[in-house]
Amino acid sequence: MDQDVAIRIEGLGKRYRLGEERPLARLLHPRRSRAQADAIWALRDLSFDVARGEAVGIVGRNGAGKSTLLKILARITEPTTGSATIHGRVGSLLEVGTGFHPELTGRENVRLNGAILGLRKHEIDARFDEIVEFSGVSRFLDTPVKRYSSGMRVRLAFAVAAHLEPEILIVDEVLAVGDAEFQSRCLGKMSDVAGHGRTVLFVSHNLAALRSLCSRAVWLEHGTVRGCGAVSAVVDAYLAESHRRADAPVAERRDRSGSGELRFTRIALRAGALASESASPTTGAPLEIVLGYTAAHAAPLKNVRIAVLVLDSLGGRVFATDTRLVNADFAELPPAGELVCAIPDLPLAAGRYQLNLWATVGDSIADHLEDAATLAVEEGDVFGTGRTTLAEKHGPCVVRHAWRVEEGPDDDGVARAVADRPESAR
Repeated sequence: MDQDVAIRIEGLGKRYRLGEERPLARLLHPRRSRAQADAIWALRDLSFDVARGEAVGIVGRNGAGKSTLLKILARITEPTTGSATIHGRVGSLLEVGTGFHPELTGRENVRLNGAILGLRKHEIDARFDEIVEFSGVSRFLDTPVKRYSSGMRVRLAFAVAAHLEPEILIVDEVLAVGDAEFQSRCLGKMSDVAGHGRTVLFVSHNLAALRSLCSRAVWLEHGTVRGCGAVSAVVDAYLAESHRRADAPVAERRDRSGSGELRFTRIALRAGALASESASPTTGAPLEIVLGYTAAHAAPLKNVRIAVLVLDSLGGRVFATDTRLVNADFAELPPAGELVCAIPDLPLAAGRYQLNLWATVGDSIADHLEDAATLAVEEGDVFGTGRTTLAEKHGPCVVRHAWRVEEGPDDDGVARAVADRPESAR
């Protein structure tokens, strides 16, 4: 393999069998057995190279094959067809706690992972303190990993993967488990890794982070390469496709996941004080999100949870409305109807947003639909000053607020208010 190429993927395919194929059943009922063992291709005929020292982002919707690709590259699973040739030592962070032994302590797992990567004891010792400091779990270093929270496991796993100096660093969307400050540190560390001539392969729905970190991107769709090239061009094409999908009627969408016990059939936006579907959503004004649905069976649906996730133009999460958050899960729903989520004051600056829909029935996902609709928000005079807010200038959220002036603290250490400046006086 060319020494300037870190990863070469040629004709890569991965097939999974659905159902169960038992030897006895295959003998007694060969046709039925084959039907029960239908196969799906998670990846099919992928081919592309990643150069040494290059940072490449992988974009695609859920189910596009991103995680399957990374598992093949990390040697967690084998391909069905084709090959993935890797030149260099790989450090990967694909799932919470991957590569950790739950019965071992954090300290023991750091040393175990270093040994798996082929490092000698003195090499691990030289990096140990830096790993612990970055992870922020020093107090729990001698506690078995099985007692760690998911966030703690991610912190330690990323610190290990990034600081043991692999030639190739593979990171999946798992970083979303950590808090915002830690995510920022992780992105900074990955940028540092790439800047030192090592290769980074990064999967994320956070397209802004992907733009800032990566020079090139690969767009996967239905297990195949839909696009490959400069990160800006690929991300722009991916977003354009997302907007196109959002214009299609919800009932006709087939690119969805879930059991189908409940299916969304319609989404509508009622804006303004009159809750009109013809009015435009406006910053600070009321908005109702109307979701039509139908059940797979005529019986009422039990224990239903509904969520609407609002994302910005680059796929970053802005906020969510969720029946669970407000103790409004539905103990029982009729087999068909409409659900209305009422937002009294839309807290979004002017701009374009996407809506993702979730529904669970019992403990199972019934319907998950990404890019279900576009929410185009117009400027609104939220503060009554004639001044408006724009997402690209002020950020996506608009928060009602007031200012006041206080004197310095008196002898008792208590600050005294001199004057209030309400939001209308800004």
